[in-house]
Amino acid sequence: MKAYVFPGQGAQFTGMGKDLYESSALAKELFEKANEILGFRITDIMFEGTAEELKETKVTQPAVFLHSVILAKTLGEDFKPEMVAGHSLGEFSALVANGTLSFEDGLKLVSQRALAMQKACEITPSTMAAVLGLADNVVEEVCASIDGIVVAANYNCPGQLVISGETTAVEKACEAMKAAGAKRALILPVGGAFHSPMMEPAREELAAAIEATTFSTPICPVYQNVTASAVSDANEIKKNLIIQLTAPVKWTQSVQQMIADGATLFTEVGPGKVLAGLINKIDKEAVTANA
Repeated sequence: MKAYVFPGQGAQFTGMGKDLYESSALAKELFEKANEILGFRITDIMFEGTAEELKETKVTQPAVFLHSVILAKTLGEDFKPEMVAGHSLGEFSALVANGTLSFEDGLKLVSQRALAMQKACEITPSTMAAVLGLADNVVEEVCASIDGIVVAANYNCPGQLVISGETTAVEKACEAMKAAGAKRALILPVGGAFHSPMMEPAREELAAAIEATTFSTPICPVYQNVTASAVSDANEIKKNLIIQLTAPVKWTQSVQQMIADGATLFTEVGPGKVLAGLINKIDKEAVTANA
């Protein structure tokens, strides 16, 4: 079975999507439509902007989403997903790819998500850290032992977890992770504590926007971050998407479930090759490709 996966924040690079814009009339039309919807020329920043400009919250998430979704749309008849999944932000790309969300609604939600997350980041100093070389349960136990808010946020692949929470709690957790035998525990250059309780204000804001958006029955199941299982019911997809901002990204578990359900080829659609790399670490036998 053909599985298509969509990357999240961090996959952006200067020049992303420019070749699509120049080689496909459909891509050009969709990029220009995106400029209208967003109210600024995001294409100028994607194609010519600096790394700093691309890192701006209002730019990063829509940019990665647009690159993924427009690339999928230009694949035409070749694009026949039997299952989809996306990492964090990538879940929105996956939901446009499988027909749950329209291009326009997906972009509007991603833009609102980015701005809501930015606001939440400004309330309390918070951050994330990568922990390498510890079992999932050890990371969870260490987080639970720390005073303050710190939780496992991204289950990326075995031995690679990201934790998230209040800055002081994350710093203490990093020291405790090293003491517990972690190869590395390093603070990440991110704006705040994504996929943790610190995102509750953003979740509330985004929930209203998601509730007001039409979700259609998808052409194939999406393996959602929150459940790590196949979901085809539009209302259930909506509910899980609302929870996603404050809940962990179960990427390892999602990929394992997709393989158990018959995935034979994983194609990464969007900037970079991060997910293909993680999938190969989750299952050495997995066959991966890039669109």
